[in-house]
Amino acid sequence: MNVLLLGSGGREHALAWKIAASPLLTKLYAAPGNPGIGSEAELVKLDLADHAAVAAFCREKKIDLVVVGPEGPLVVGIADDLRAQGIRVFGPSKAAAQLEGSKGFTKDLCARYNIPTAAYGRFSDLASAKAYVEKTGAPIVIKADGLAAGKGVTVAMTPSEAQAALDACFDGSFGAAGAEVVVEEFMTGEEASFFCLCDGTTALPFGTAQDHKRVGDGDTGPNTGGMGAYSPAPVMTPELVARTMREIIEPTMRGMAELGAPFSGVLFAGLMITDKGPKLIEYNTRFGDPECQV
Repeated sequence: MNVLLLGSGGREHALAWKIAASPLLTKLYAAPGNPGIGSEAELVKLDLADHAAVAAFCREKKIDLVVVGPEGPLVVGIADDLRAQGIRVFGPSKAAAQLEGSKGFTKDLCARYNIPTAAYGRFSDLASAKAYVEKTGAPIVIKADGLAAGKGVTVAMTPSEAQAALDACFDGSFGAAGAEVVVEEFMTGEEASFFCLCDGTTALPFGTAQDHKRVGDGDTGPNTGGMGAYSPAPVMTPELVARTMREIIEPTMRGMAELGAPFSGVLFAGLMITDKGPKLIEYNTRFGDPECQV
């Protein structure tokens, strides 16, 4: 098989390392890649935003499978555009990638299909969001609705911190991602990452991890996409894995299929393990970084 890997991070380096070890592989290309990936694949200069150019490269090199690493290209529909050209892609459609691309979409899906998650409100104007925070109090969680590279979430321990987070969203600090905001109940428990391989109807659990999100030593500073990780997650017992599949993953798969957006690729659930069981924090629609590395 000829494979094209899209992305340039540690996640993609880990994927390149494993893909390169496959006896099924004929040739591995990576775009744009990085120097580490260059030891496993031939690096090519492609603009991932130019889907026509990516498709043309795939036809030229007779690519059998495209593996999409980051969320950005998935959310804008690269999988749809390549599949329309007859190119196989590992990753969800634009419609299915809304699970990561819009936190509000995912929260509404949870409400519709009784998937356990935090209570929430969706807001597209600052005044309404601030009124909700004043009514609810703190601690409370403020989330930019769209993609913000793991930095669009603030766990506000005081009302003033929540108000400042709302100001940051609506003043354009996160660009279009902050045009709508999700305000959530603060959940207590232990966080874990849960990964499934999905084909549109079936989901197969294949790993758990825990990451260190805050930028500073001693769990201080703002959240990031992840400063480091370890796997497996000790908190995820076989019983909790089974509950997560039954109460969260399987209803999500059914719901997405009913909405006409069956999910295929990697479904990465961020979980909070509470005293009442697992609850969904958010979904990602690709491998985690740094989780993929472990």
